[in-house]
Parts: sequence; structure tokens; C-alpha cells
Amino acid sequence: MSEANNQLVLISGFSASGKSASLRNIKNQENWVYLNCEAGKALPIKNKFKNITITDPMHVHEYFRECIKNQDQIDGIVIDSLTFLMDMYESQYVLTSSNTMKAWGDFAQFFKTLMQELVPQFKKPIIFIAHVKDELDEKNMEIKTSVPIKGSIKGTGVESYFSTVVSTKKVSIKELESFNSDLLEISEEERELGWKHVFQTRITKATLGERIRSPMGMFNKSQTYMDNDAQLLLDHLTNFYK
Repeated sequence: MSEANNQLVLISGFSASGKSASLRNIKNQENWVYLNCEAGKALPIKNKFKNITITDPMHVHEYFRECIKNQDQIDGIVIDSLTFLMDMYESQYVLTSSNTMKAWGDFAQFFKTLMQELVPQFKKPIIFIAHVKDELDEKNMEIKTSVPIKGSIKGTGVESYFSTVVSTKKVSIKELESFNSDLLEISEEERELGWKHVFQTRITKATLGERIRSPMGMFNKSQTYMDNDAQLLLDHLTNFYK
């Protein structure tokens, strides 16, 4: 039986909101495996990751198994992005299948094998990056924001597989200063611009339709926003679970 991976996080957000850029301060990048599922698109930051372009979603399972076998040589894994990975699976294995009902079942099982079998076996940090989409909840007449994965997974939601989900945002300096977060450093350039890219760690009144989550007590109210820095987030998780 495998213990839960306490260094598993989902960084979600809209395009150009700072998701991939948040990887910039990851330590020992040369020991991290970066699984690029977005057609080999270059990261917006200078980096030393072991960058692997995924052209077949099944290769993600294979690379995970290799990382599990060689955990003494690997410090962490990044999947960028989960949304594109599942879109790739749909294009290659569902839409081309003569039995779409079975193919959608395999689609869900591919994800579950990754999250329920492979992820728990890797005892080091794993960062999933995902895009989000707004949808109208007609029953409650409110906008819900979530990672748009199709099939049966949509019912439970991708986010339910993670204890820590943060959302990338662009927030005004005036609003950030009202929280006085010890996890925020505002530069002079950001003050001049009047805004900053951040992680939102807790639900607010304005974001009730989002699926941001974390274990109780991990973030206090003043830490609702923090630097969009994946290493800072991992360090915070380490201290919390220590």
C-alpha cells in the first residue's frame, strides 16, 4: 500500500496567467522531468529541466514508471499540461476508435491509472499544470470555473484527485496589500505596473465558483494570495506536513 504524496499539486488557471512561469525557481531543475504535452511549446522561462515532448499520451505512463524505478535520480515531475494531455488522448484513441463507448471508458481509466496507481508510487514532488474554463451552471445560475476534462471524469472533477489546488491570477497591488501576506513579495516594477501574477490559495467571496482547495489550516486568510512560485508552494507544503 502506497502512502499519499504530500507534494502533489495542481496549478490551474487561464492562458497567460503565469502557470508555466511559476516553475522558474524550482531547485535542481536538471533533476526534474518536464513532460511537455503542448506540442513541444517552449517554456516562457530559461530552465534546465529534462524536457521531454509527449506525442503519444501512453508515453506519460511509461515515463512515470521510469521515474518511479529511478527515484534516487529524479527530484520531481511536471506535467504541462493535463488539459492538453487528455485532449491528445481523445484525438488519438477516442475519436479514431470504432467503439467509442469503450474508448471513453479507456479514456477515464488512463487518467485513473495515472492518478491512483502511478502518482502515489512516486514519493517526490509532482506538479500538474492545467487550463480552466468558465461554464454556466444553469441550475444555480452562476459561473463555475474548472479544468475541462470530458467523459465520466467531468462528474467528479479533476480537482478532486488533489488535496492542493491553486489558481494563477493577475491581481491589483492595492488588493494584494490589503491581505499583508508573508508569502508575497511585491517588487518596485510590480508597484509601478499596478498588478502582480499570483497564486490564489483560498476561495474568496468573488471566486465561489472555483475549485481552489487545500488541507484545513495550510493557508490562513492573510495567505489567500502568494507569489506565483512553485518552489515556494512546495516549501510551504513541506513545512505544513513536517
